[in-house]
Amino acid sequence: QVQLVESGGGLVQAGGSLRLSCVASGRTSSVYTMGWFRQAPGKEREFVATIRSRGGTTYYVDSVRGRFTISRDNAKNTVYLQMNSLKPEDTAVYYCAAAALISWPSSNADDYTYWGQGTQVTISS
Repeated sequence: QVQLVESGGGLVQAGGSLRLSCVASGRTSSVYTMGWFRQAPGKEREFVATIRSRGGTTYYVDSVRGRFTISRDNAKNTVYLQMNSLKPEDTAVYYCAAAALISWPSSNADDYTYWGQGTQVTISS
């Protein structure tokens, strides 16, 4: 089993920045890919970004590319999501997810086995 704990959410004004963190524990050696998803009220869960454990290859949804950066520190078993130039439409609960060996890149939530509890991000206009 792998446990994921997110942190770093909050309330910021449009144009501001936040950095989310996700710490993994447990059988982290089984994890090859990490991702961030988000879910706004009344909407389906949406893929945001993903990163491979080796090499650090990344992939983003078009709506955040150029504004968000996903990164990882394998020594700390931590994945980050740096979010800049935030917009009100970025408001959502952000979830960290982890997967073993899956096709790359995967934006399908069903491919990810482990999930965190989520952290709220609210952007005011």
